[in-house]
Amino acid sequence: MPQLRPIRSLLPSRSAGLSDADAGHAVTRRPVEPTPAEETVVNSAVYRDGRKTATPATLSEALASLPDASSMAWIGMYRPNDAQLYAAAKQFDLHELAVEDAIVAHQRPKLERYGKTLFVVLRAARYCDETERVEFGELHVFCGPTFVLTVRHSESPDLSAVRRRMESNPDLLRLGPEAVLYAILDAVVDGYAPVVAGLQNDIDEIETEVFSGAPGVSRRIYELTREVIEFQRATRPLLGMLRGLSAGFEKYNTDEELQRYLRDVTDHATVVVERADGLRQLLGNILTVNATLVSQEQNEEMRNLTQASYAQNEEIKKVSAWAAILFAPTLIGTVYGMNFDHMPELHWVGGYPFALSLMMLTCAGLYTIFKRRGWL
Repeated sequence: MPQLRPIRSLLPSRSAGLSDADAGHAVTRRPVEPTPAEETVVNSAVYRDGRKTATPATLSEALASLPDASSMAWIGMYRPNDAQLYAAAKQFDLHELAVEDAIVAHQRPKLERYGKTLFVVLRAARYCDETERVEFGELHVFCGPTFVLTVRHSESPDLSAVRRRMESNPDLLRLGPEAVLYAILDAVVDGYAPVVAGLQNDIDEIETEVFSGAPGVSRRIYELTREVIEFQRATRPLLGMLRGLSAGFEKYNTDEELQRYLRDVTDHATVVVERADGLRQLLGNILTVNATLVSQEQNEEMRNLTQASYAQNEEIKKVSAWAAILFAPTLIGTVYGMNFDHMPELHWVGGYPFALSLMMLTCAGLYTIFKRRGWL
């Protein structure tokens, strides 16, 4: 078995270049200890002609258990640390760049070919009914001529179900590592359907909340939009990956049954991507409608405030008009109530009728003016 090329020091420089803000998105670093890679192996089996022939305890034993080129080893690892993944890479002669991507994790879905080995990054997703949130997982698949090595960094996807399905179908399993890869792709894509259904249900609830005027609906729209965008990032690259696999059918002499299998996966992935695009567009429309309804509600409140202010102004005008009318006779009475000796009007015979007439005329004049101006 050829030895792994010396691993370059790219990984430390990548980690050192992370800012504090990026550090929260980087995978949690586990201490590199001299522990055997087998401690993270959750399932290991060797198959020949679609039948399990051995369950080796170590990676070297798995490779040694391959009787001929028609056999295949399928190893599943869960959250290996750096040393454990390096040990597996040395056994299977994995490319250094693919190993670094598998260690760093949080990669976008992609497909890379290193010689005869395919390196595939998948983003699994599952919808949690309890929290109404979408949880994302990451899976790295190394697919060689006689082996499949899977590295999971999260609980999903559940590859044990894929293994049981393949073991129950020897005709498909005997097609080799590519059949396992396509089965994993199919399981990941099928896992997107419940996510789409859950997101659609959340959108239906949001539509009801929007038209019922529920508070806090804008925040929920924003949070759900972020989930849909993250879901698109997990699903959209799959179409390019599947097209890349289809382009290599003739070059790598892919079995016709596997070609049909991949086309079926492509159809399902296309439906998921289209539905995800539709969900995002629908959320954009809901956000626009919600903004319109909020604006209408604010306009209605402003109109009510304006009407209340107008009514208040009308009352103030009436009070002010009557205050002015009542002030006029008070002013006249105050003037003639002053105790000055030299006030000729006080000694007139008609002084009292004159003062009363002046008060009445002034009040009548002010009343007429205010009435015409609509103050009364």
